[in-house]
Amino acid sequence: MFRKILCPVDGTDHSTLALERAVELAAKYGAALTICTINVAHGTGRSPRINHWTDDQIARILGDAETLAKQHGHADPATVQLVAREVGPSIVQYAENGDYDCIVMGTGDKRGLSRLMLGSVAADVAGRAHCSGHGRPLTAGGRGISATPRPQRHPQRGECAPQHL
Repeated sequence: MFRKILCPVDGTDHSTLALERAVELAAKYGAALTICTINVAHGTGRSPRINHWTDDQIARILGDAETLAKQHGHADPATVQLVAREVGPSIVQYAENGDYDCIVMGTGDKRGLSRLMLGSVAADVAGRAHCSGHGRPLTAGGRGISATPRPQRHPQRGECAPQHL
């Protein structure tokens, strides 16, 4: 069912759970797995760009994620660093350009004012994605919820239905 799975990570427990689920899905469907991280660029056009993480931090986040994926059975996950001003749109654009048919990502437990002020990257991706999306919250039982994007027609692949965990 899935050929290419994209799993954005940021080194948190939420993204670790999502990566474990992405590895499970990749094994189940024989899909390729790409682990990515988004280094948020701060600054305006007139000021110097300052990235949220250093190169060493990015290397550690991606290295730890790659090691975890290999420990859970995926022999050769690809890794990539994206630099963008906005996380959600950059994930969706990379997924569309790379012809990914599933995005698996962690989601926290933002509610109320923090959700209103900070938003949710998983919700943003789910609302924009052309493909299936899986949000993986950090819960005691490891229960998964689906971040189900609205179905849209993809020009080459036809209908892309949301999948539930």
